[in-house]
Amino acid sequence: MARTLIAAEVPMGTRASRKLAFIWRLFAVLGLVAAACSPAPSAPTQPPAGQPKIPGAPSEIKVGLVTFLSGAASGPFGIPARTAAEVWVDKLNREGGIGGAQIKLVIVDENVPTDQQVVQLRRLALDEKVDLVIGYISSANCLAVAPVAEELKLLTVLFDCGTNQVFEEGRYKYVFRTAAHTGIDGIGAARYLLMVKPDVKTVAGINQDYAWGRDSWEIFIRALRKLKPDVQVLDTLWPRLQQNEFSGEISKLLSLKPEVVFTSFWGGDFVSFINQARARGVFDQTTILFNNDGSNIEEFGKDLPDGIIIGFRGPHWIEYPDPNQNPLQKEFIDLYRAKYGKYPMPHGSYHVVQALQGVKAAYEKAAQAAGRWPTVDEVIKAFEYLEFDSPSGRISMAIGYGHQAVEPAVYGITKLDPQLGFSRLDRVKVFPVKCVNPPDGVKTLDWIDQGFPGAQC
Repeated sequence: MARTLIAAEVPMGTRASRKLAFIWRLFAVLGLVAAACSPAPSAPTQPPAGQPKIPGAPSEIKVGLVTFLSGAASGPFGIPARTAAEVWVDKLNREGGIGGAQIKLVIVDENVPTDQQVVQLRRLALDEKVDLVIGYISSANCLAVAPVAEELKLLTVLFDCGTNQVFEEGRYKYVFRTAAHTGIDGIGAARYLLMVKPDVKTVAGINQDYAWGRDSWEIFIRALRKLKPDVQVLDTLWPRLQQNEFSGEISKLLSLKPEVVFTSFWGGDFVSFINQARARGVFDQTTILFNNDGSNIEEFGKDLPDGIIIGFRGPHWIEYPDPNQNPLQKEFIDLYRAKYGKYPMPHGSYHVVQALQGVKAAYEKAAQAAGRWPTVDEVIKAFEYLEFDSPSGRISMAIGYGHQAVEPAVYGITKLDPQLGFSRLDRVKVFPVKCVNPPDGVKTLDWIDQGFPGAQC
């Protein structure tokens, strides 16, 4: 059950969506993904009878969902998050909701100025009277709403934003994040680069000139310099967000000839940079490392150059976790495909389901301890340091004093598969949680500068 409070719908039938569905059908034909080796699934079978209702449970639990429904981030992140949330809420409600309470989504478009996010959060709490909020893809928005959620005493679960600053620079009672922060992107990128190019000597950076781009570069280069102090940075380039035209920057990179170029581009900037750099021969002389944009691989077909390093913030890839080894992964894929005829996109889709799974687990753990429907304070206590299952595997709220999830980092190298007609990831490496996440109470950059004490790789 869902209601859109503020929304500017974007059509679902995008080129990327159609191509992703086609890719997965090819995987099924060739047997590359075991879970897809059978014909396209029919509508999922009816799940078993719902769980017993918790004493005192309301008829419904009202959840505000804030995600991009319009703007540049809607296609790769926001709308896939909405559709995944609707699929998963339908499943949970058929199985009894949360402790017998049906989940009702109130969906809000995140595509408003940052100061308006605060207004929207207050409206959700005071006018819509939601029980909790799951939301926010933009790091700036996460930083803006966290203190307001505390003021409102509103349970708020951040599901996708990347900034490590939320719990490293602040301490919150009512705010949680059920996905890893960007520390694993940069640390994983540095470790993977040295695994595949141990003798690298020169690097450059090209990142969008805002918090995400600058934080991504800072974490990566600090980690790389700690692991290989003799690496030389030839230049750092800072085009504006959604610039989409990079002729000047590409000329500079061609002149500098770095062995590796690190970038955190996403969405349209990712696509434009690849196309323009390929046309001018950048890939003939330089390895490009994208820290967190596996969602666009299928966009290019045969045109994506071999040898690009691409990462994922968490195990949200079509072959990892293996659907045959993770029943929730298989169920999520089957449910999503049955409804939309395609497969869930990385990041937004998987991250919002992680948030829903975390909320459900926290409420039910708290209810079990109390013997009745829990208070918000009891849910918060249960949420801290919680572990729960998801389509991405076991999630642990292990850092940020129990408010921040940790995940593995996944990296690989693009390689065209002629039989498929598009690139797959070669030389895939999954860096375990304790290899790429700082310990509880330790800031990411401090951990890097100290030499990653306690890391287990």
